[in-house]
Amino acid sequence: MAEHPHAALVRKGYEAFTRGDMDTLRGMMTGDCTHHVPGSHMLSGDFKGLDAVMDMYDRLFAETGGSLRVDLRTVLVDDRGHAVSLHRIAAERNGKHMDDDGGIVFRIVGDKISDLDECVGDIDMSNDFWS
Repeated sequence: MAEHPHAALVRKGYEAFTRGDMDTLRGMMTGDCTHHVPGSHMLSGDFKGLDAVMDMYDRLFAETGGSLRVDLRTVLVDDRGHAVSLHRIAAERNGKHMDDDGGIVFRIVGDKISDLDECVGDIDMSNDFWS
């Protein structure tokens, strides 16, 4: 049985993110996409529009000196425009280490990602790491 197109889209996005291929990611998202990042730190909040989302992704890599690693575990779909990813994220920053579970709820319109709502396993650790 073939993988659902929304799951394939999310997998392709994770692969592009892991490679640092922002051009591919840019082509997979709507121009008005929004990425919601939980927490109370410098990279939390709502990043609205393709340029703001791409700038935030660039900052993730810059702030971690390229050490950021995301390991996609699974993708779930509902066949109604939603997908949920579960992943493991690890990085080093300013002498701190992060290793946590996370996930993203995706809203997909047509064949593009329009909204990403990120969740983390340990919000306090995430806030500490990024602060």
